[in-house]
Amino acid sequence: MALHEGASARDREQRLSVNPFYGEADPVAGMAEAPPRHSLPDAPVTPRAAYQLVHDELMLDGNARLNLATFVTTWMEPQADILMAECRDKNMIDKDEYPRTAELEQRCVAMLADLWHAPDPAGAVGCSTTGSSEACMLAGMALKRRWSRANADRYPATARPNLVMGANVQVCWEKFCTFWEVEARQVPMRGDRFHLDGESAAALCDENTIGVVAVLGSTFDGSYEPVAEICAALDALQERTGLDIPVHVDGASGAMIAPFLDEDLVWDFRLPRVASINTSGHKYGLVYPGVGWALWRDKQALPEELVFRVDYLGGDMPTFALNFSRPGAQVVAQYYTFLRLGRAGYRAVQQNTRDVARSLADRIGALGDFRLLTRGDELPVFAFTTADGVRDFDVFDVSRRMRERGWLIPAYTFPPDRDDLSVLRVVCRNGFSHDLSDLFMADLERLLPELRKQGGPLGNRSGTDTSFHH
Repeated sequence: MALHEGASARDREQRLSVNPFYGEADPVAGMAEAPPRHSLPDAPVTPRAAYQLVHDELMLDGNARLNLATFVTTWMEPQADILMAECRDKNMIDKDEYPRTAELEQRCVAMLADLWHAPDPAGAVGCSTTGSSEACMLAGMALKRRWSRANADRYPATARPNLVMGANVQVCWEKFCTFWEVEARQVPMRGDRFHLDGESAAALCDENTIGVVAVLGSTFDGSYEPVAEICAALDALQERTGLDIPVHVDGASGAMIAPFLDEDLVWDFRLPRVASINTSGHKYGLVYPGVGWALWRDKQALPEELVFRVDYLGGDMPTFALNFSRPGAQVVAQYYTFLRLGRAGYRAVQQNTRDVARSLADRIGALGDFRLLTRGDELPVFAFTTADGVRDFDVFDVSRRMRERGWLIPAYTFPPDRDDLSVLRVVCRNGFSHDLSDLFMADLERLLPELRKQGGPLGNRSGTDTSFHH
């Protein structure tokens, strides 16, 4: 959540501009003056005028469908829109007031437990969240509490344990470590290794490690981390030292791709060391922003003292969340999408998205101006940089120039130890079709001759607006 400061004196003096049709030319509700921007107006305005003021300002936002930076779903069917409108006033926390919405949430958890091969899907526990960031916080809390309980005789409750992860993790894991007093042990990128591997993960673990985070789908380049290899390395560590380190799989994106397109890939609860998994329903779960999921292998993986109880149909409903009130619309939309697509439907949608990513990556690679880091064959996401020998422009120039044509493509520099590498990244989602990718390529090919004549990169990297931050 972004932090905002109060308006300056100059801003406070500015007022919104009103079309005369909604002001003086309206004999019923004509406004004598436009409402202020940064303080509550003294009097109400008509619904039509309020709508027009907000609508006009929002026209300056980018087109979500052309935003190739975001993983978040930007299109759903009209029927899903109707269901969400019907449920936006339902509060998810009121289980006794909205029992059917609570039931749909439980069904979604059961479906995910089955999809991710929980040993006993009926015994797995999980919950919906506002997104993967909250889900990761909950998973981290469970790991820390399990470690605290296991080491209660050795350390006080204020002890500072550690969590092992790659430098490519999403910023929510750094937030977790800061908020919950955990040392973040990050494996740096080295050479062409852009994420965590088993040997590096095991090397950072000790008796104070609460767990290892494995990312199924790195946001930096779209590649899967080798979850099975990481678990095998931790198995070997346990044999040598007796340390039993659990793994959490951050499947924000990949947990809704791999089950349908990479069925032979073992990454989920089939690995006994995997204690919990999260995903974003609003990414490749194909739901509008506002829903994530966190699941634990069994009740033993989620300490009971973290679970709260609320009234549910006169009985007892366990809940585990950082938020309290939130709308039920996104959970209902997730159930609708599960019901609507099924396994075969998800497979078709995700395969089409991967096909678009692979095709677009190959075409960009064939231009000769760029070098591909990944090709969209894991997540439907790929990263690329300028080819060796290209001196007239850099990735930040490409990002800026494509933005002029409406395309939002993030350009960014990799973390320390590979901060010599700057890349562009394209996220392909449902709704970004082969036709749109053709338009993307046409715009890229149209501006390349100009970039090749530029004579050198423009601007300062540190001051470049990349439209993306990890």
